[in-house]
Amino acid sequence: MKEIRKIEFFENHFVDFYSELEQKIKDKINYVFYVIKFIQIVPTTFLKHIEGTDGLYEIRVEYKSNIYRIFCCFDHGNVVVLFNAFQKKTSKLPAKEIEKALRLKNEYFDKKSLGDDKTRENKKS
Repeated sequence: MKEIRKIEFFENHFVDFYSELEQKIKDKINYVFYVIKFIQIVPTTFLKHIEGTDGLYEIRVEYKSNIYRIFCCFDHGNVVVLFNAFQKKTSKLPAKEIEKALRLKNEYFDKKSLGDDKTRENKKS
């Protein structure tokens, strides 16, 4: 099966979050990443645009009764750039987390427009 999208990490926000999780949660996140990489039309169960934002998405991961969200955006249509992540504890997305993700998204594109080759680290998930 051919990879349709690549997943990249902006700075270490997601990696720091991920490193603290239990292995079974990591396995579920890796499964969702697999779906995003290889399935042409990703179900909104796993990837959804956040209303009221300019190109910010959330990767949605559920494990048992826990819900995890990973903010991301698309670059060149086939690169998914990951920003911050958190465990969701309320029915609404926390404004603070959305604001952080939007700030990181802006930083990513600002650094990229300046030609900073270190903006996208080609790490495999």
